[in-house]
Amino acid sequence: MVRIRLRRNGLKNQSSYRIVAADKESPRNGRFLEILGSYNPRTEPFTFQVKEDRIYYWMSNGAQPSESVVKLFKSVGLMDRFERYKKGESIDALMEEANNYYAQRKVNVKTREAALKS
Repeated sequence: MVRIRLRRNGLKNQSSYRIVAADKESPRNGRFLEILGSYNPRTEPFTFQVKEDRIYYWMSNGAQPSESVVKLFKSVGLMDRFERYKKGESIDALMEEANNYYAQRKVNVKTREAALKS
């Protein structure tokens, strides 16, 4: 079974994550099938970049997102868009809506600790 989950990278106490499609049995930072995006919880608000069309592909073919990934997807509205995709809405309209959402989201590139120090 394929899972969509987080793969940790970054330094000690400065973690960032990649969102990957991986076999359920492989370890957290082990083999994966495809990189689907990235997530950095250290910026304000969190940085979230993802290939939504590939996520729709994997989820429509039976991939299950992990609990933490579901929370992330819900926070940016991806799960709602996926439900509309399953009901038959065109992927072009959904991609346009997603791109507009990500474009208007203002992310400070400084991490929280760097912002506190200045």
